[in-house]
Amino acid sequence: MPGLGPAAALAPDPIAPGTPRKSPRWVPVSSLRFVGCDSCRMTLEEFENYPEDGRKVEYYDSESGLAWMLHDAPSPDHESPGAILAAILHEISQSRGSRVRCLGSAQLRLLDPASGQVGAMAPDQMVFLHPERLDIAGARYLRVGEDAYPDVVLEVDHTTDVRRSKLALYREWGFPELWVEVPDAYSKSRSRSRKPELRIYLLEGEGYALSAESRAFPGWRAAEIHRALNERTISAETSAVLARVGRALGEREGTGPDDDPLLGSYGRRKLAEGRVEGRWEMAREILEIRGIEISAGFPDRLGQRDPAGFPDMPRRTIAAAASAAESEADFFARLDESPS
Repeated sequence: MPGLGPAAALAPDPIAPGTPRKSPRWVPVSSLRFVGCDSCRMTLEEFENYPEDGRKVEYYDSESGLAWMLHDAPSPDHESPGAILAAILHEISQSRGSRVRCLGSAQLRLLDPASGQVGAMAPDQMVFLHPERLDIAGARYLRVGEDAYPDVVLEVDHTTDVRRSKLALYREWGFPELWVEVPDAYSKSRSRSRKPELRIYLLEGEGYALSAESRAFPGWRAAEIHRALNERTISAETSAVLARVGRALGEREGTGPDDDPLLGSYGRRKLAEGRVEGRWEMAREILEIRGIEISAGFPDRLGQRDPAGFPDMPRRTIAAAASAAESEADFFARLDESPS
């Protein structure tokens, strides 16, 4: 496919988030092949009234009057990655200090102004780093080229292959970043050539370039995202990665854990009560939520040192260390390395 290739060093994105990189273009269905799907005749009216409990429609094209539906019924292995992504992005948003919004499999529609024809598809997840730019109250779908674009679109290839179809659509519609996840879970319907992995496609000029890491989420590598989407529970390694990515986003935008409504209000409430130890209670709570084992005497540094040496340490610093630490000892080591 034209425009695909390795992207070893990509320049920073100069375009504001949510802004389409190109004018969306109509893609003739004769150039598309929907692997893992059945096609059937369908009018626009029938598509508008298609039952929610029906097989998922991968793509609808009113010009040809055709809809492509998945061979297989929805399964947890196909549906889980989108839900897991939304959950782990919550951890990133806390370290970043501002909300990340996911719209799930909300429908995307392109209206061809020349012919009035409609093209529609539903990703497995859409991610917006700046949800305040998204004004779709009461809308049934997002209008391609008119509404804010998601910073990231996730497609799950459990039994499908978006490289043969939807990749071209996302490219021609101008979506800036596409993640294609092939789950670790086995599927007999999946081509043997499709190995478990996550691929990141970044729109560069007229085509997509493969990249080892995300542009929307600085420093988040494809292999790290794939591991996070396939873990039964969040591992310490993944939690540290999420905290790292959240901090990188915060540094880019001038926010941090103190700006998160939950973490920030917790620390402010404790300090308003005149309890300096509120910082350490906050740290304990974050560590416990993340499954980090801590000593009974925390925060007495495993009996080696009292935290009184850090009476003025910012809550943001403590929360960031607790969000990234892999152990209690690592938590204190990160505080030692933090600027006073």
